[in-house]
Amino acid sequence: MPERTRLVDLVNARLERFLEERATQLEQIAPELSVFMDASRDLLGGGKRFRALFCYWGWHAVAGTVRPDDLLAELDTHSDLPSVIEAAAALELFHAAALVHDDIMDNSDTRRGMPAAHRRFEADHASHEWTGSPRTYGTATALLLGDLLLGWSDELLDVGLARLGDPRSARAARAEFQTMRTEVTVGQYLDILEEVAWRDSPEAELLPRAHRVVTFKSAKYSIEAPLALGGVMAGGTLEQVAALRAFGLPLGVAFQLRDDLLGIFGDPSVTGKPAGDDLREGKRTVIIALARAALPAGAVALIDELLGEPDLTDHQIATLQATIRDSGAVETTERIIERSVQEALHALEDAPVSRAARAELIGLSDLVTRRAT
Repeated sequence: MPERTRLVDLVNARLERFLEERATQLEQIAPELSVFMDASRDLLGGGKRFRALFCYWGWHAVAGTVRPDDLLAELDTHSDLPSVIEAAAALELFHAAALVHDDIMDNSDTRRGMPAAHRRFEADHASHEWTGSPRTYGTATALLLGDLLLGWSDELLDVGLARLGDPRSARAARAEFQTMRTEVTVGQYLDILEEVAWRDSPEAELLPRAHRVVTFKSAKYSIEAPLALGGVMAGGTLEQVAALRAFGLPLGVAFQLRDDLLGIFGDPSVTGKPAGDDLREGKRTVIIALARAALPAGAVALIDELLGEPDLTDHQIATLQATIRDSGAVETTERIIERSVQEALHALEDAPVSRAARAELIGLSDLVTRRAT
């Protein structure tokens, strides 16, 4: 849609300007710090800007009920980008930081078709034949890059909140951002905990524990929190923000379940990541929990033996994929995705939100759950 493209262009322009400002700052400290800017530009040059889009339309959902529906046309006439664009760009910086740290924890080699940040820095070390361990240098430098991006997301959010005319809305937005940051951080821990400690849990708890990871590691910060952030920035009522959450959370679950399917079955030429990457990383996803519950003991033992082995061969990947398909877990996951989308759409039916936002959110619900990347 033209409006979606224009909005993404505005967010991209703000990110580019912000990175230029930070490049000048780092250059004044030391020219060697350009490695952080190069990596940041490459990482932020990709992505679908889903979080930015949901933040804007959460804002519009509220603001458009008291102002013209075509608010996006107004944005082009402003010399300074409005506060919601700053917040949307801040979410993309936060997401980039999470990706850098996530790739370190998962020992991932690629991200968006390029080397993951820690692999990029490893390669720098090796190409210059520096002393010490390339792996140690790569991990340490990537950790610092993630920390920089995380701090920068806060800085950019503060710029946006300072533009708001209502201090109460600014405080509510700051609280929303802080809650999101806490939830995704602990959700990330719950994810890595499940990879190593799943045997400590009763079999009946594996599926709800996997669903808990989906909720806090991804669903909330991918869709629910951006929507709520935009809504409170616009001064949304409790009813309006609750409606955005009721739409955002089930859609976020569907979004992550689609991501989990792609992590097992996705085409590397499309996803930009190796085939079966989540299998090598040992992700104890909802799909794995469903498969284990449906399979005979011998097939479950095969999954438990191979899942998380970093050197899985293509044949072993194919064997695991076939075993998971045979269990019926893929079909069950697809049904959960569809049911979650329908729950989200039902929450919009009588929601007190703008007409344009309702239409756009319906379109986005299809986009984020039927994607191939």
